[in-house]
Amino acid sequence: LLVSQNLVYKLIGSVLVKQDLEEAKGTVGKRLENINGEIKQYETQMKEMEKRSERHREVLAGLQHEYQKSQGKVPVKV
Repeated sequence: LLVSQNLVYKLIGSVLVKQDLEEAKGTVGKRLENINGEIKQYETQMKEMEKRSERHREVLAGLQHEYQKSQGKVPVKV
């Protein structure tokens, strides 16, 4: 949204230093890329954990069914 006449400052320590507009835009763009990359990475991890959780649920349901069969009880749907 900035135009070439706008001044951009960067905070270094306790001092504001003038910064080139294109450099500032590049820095912000790179930070956004990094943040979006991390978000995608965490979403991928979350999906994998959900898949593993579902597999564990299925195994647990099977074990419960086997246990109930061995006890002579009627299996209950999970």
